Amino acid sequence: MTLRPVSAAAAPQRTMPEHTPRLRLKPKAPRSGFVDGAWWPHGYDLNSELPDLLAVLSVRLGPIDRVLFNINEWSKPTPKLLSGGRAVRLDGHQRQPVNTVEVVGADDARITLLVVPPDSDPEGAHDALMAAAAPSDESPVDALLVNTVR
Repeated sequence: MTLRPVSAAAAPQRTMPEHTPRLRLKPKAPRSGFVDGAWWPHGYDLNSELPDLLAVLSVRLGPIDRVLFNINEWSKPTPKLLSGGRAVRLDGHQRQPVNTVEVVGADDARITLLVVPPDSDPEGAHDALMAAAAPSDESPVDALLVNTVR
């Protein structure tokens, strides 16, 4: 049997993060709690913050199809973003739970993340990241963010 090299055009595109996002995820296991982990973005511009996050999450979810977010928490993003060679739909909703984003893969697998506000106290932000990623944590979003206010 002869193996043929896969052409670059036929190979799935993987986007590497430019900067490692401040992210903690629960281990792959049955879901527990409201969030699957936490993300601490550097700012409120979703278009500049998402590429690195999606590059990392695509390892777990595969190709990313869309991101749901609370429209009142971010600067006005574009309706779509290019990530991993695909157009990712950005869906802002007023009813999306505050301080969360939901990242949906092409096969409908999803990860819900606590969003630690960018201007949070670093020590409190670290505590929130670690608590949200604890395998047995079932805390509501408000409780996870209680110590992040400066």
